[in-house]
Amino acid sequence: MEFVLALAIVVLVAWFVTAPLRERESAEPEDPAIAELADLEARKSAKYRQIRDAEADHAAGKLTDGDFQRLDRELRGEAIDILKKIDRLKPREPAE
Repeated sequence: MEFVLALAIVVLVAWFVTAPLRERESAEPEDPAIAELADLEARKSAKYRQIRDAEADHAAGKLTDGDFQRLDRELRGEAIDILKKIDRLKPREPAE
């Protein structure tokens, strides 16, 4: 009797744990452009966070002026590249 109860508990736990996997399989396949856009948005947020961190480090004296300028230029250039890619992927809204 204890074995059957333990087996039932294990089956129920496995069922709940694998529910997200089963749901994902049954969902429609995601459009690659939407997935790429989501990835770019995440990269944009991360890049903005890096820029803010560099500014905070410079203000705290952890980065010299020269190091900050080099890092800031590099990070902002990468952010601009990401923004350009996002602009190319986003659908254009009609002008009113």
